[in-house]
Amino acid sequence: MTTTHEHHHDYTADGAHRTPVSTEAKPDILRRLAYIEGHLQGVRRMIEADQYCVDVLKQTYAVRRAIDKLEGLILENHLQGCVVDGIKSGREDEVVAELIDLYEIAGR
Repeated sequence: MTTTHEHHHDYTADGAHRTPVSTEAKPDILRRLAYIEGHLQGVRRMIEADQYCVDVLKQTYAVRRAIDKLEGLILENHLQGCVVDGIKSGREDEVVAELIDLYEIAGR
């Protein structure tokens, strides 16, 4: 099965190429963000209500897992769309530099 990715291409003031998430992935990403936001609000309410630390931590771990999944979805979108487009358009060095930067940030 082949997936097509619709992207809107933007350029920054310095001419750098920037493409947002695909229109296909955007609804799922926004749904996941809404879930994470709601979950974080629940954690805040737990703290305000003096809930047991272990219960709060279980919820923060769930939020972290949800963020990990969100990041995976965004990264997959980037690799399948932006990276492929960048390589095809001759911007291999820029694409690789961005991926190295992401790898270094994720490792911190």
